[in-house]
Amino acid sequence: MGVKFTQLQCKEVICIANGERLGFLSDIVAEVPEGVIAAIVVPGPCKLLGVAGRKDDYVIPWSCVKKVGPDIILVDIKPCDCKVPRPKGKFPL
Repeated sequence: MGVKFTQLQCKEVICIANGERLGFLSDIVAEVPEGVIAAIVVPGPCKLLGVAGRKDDYVIPWSCVKKVGPDIILVDIKPCDCKVPRPKGKFPL
């Protein structure tokens, strides 16, 4: 069964270990030759009411995704284990 990226993008990501809401999926990391999803990306929470940018992103390996439901994605990983610093600058490459 195939799923479009736009259908995944509307889903909230929740950690099943502690019930923490990580946010909404914003991007995926794909392995190009194989055409499979390697990880999902959830932007970090806002700093200072959204004016000062965002905290580190969550990059969650696809192997940690346990269930994709109609509204949410359940993951089995500690949030501190999947934090990745946000790139600096306006247009990172």
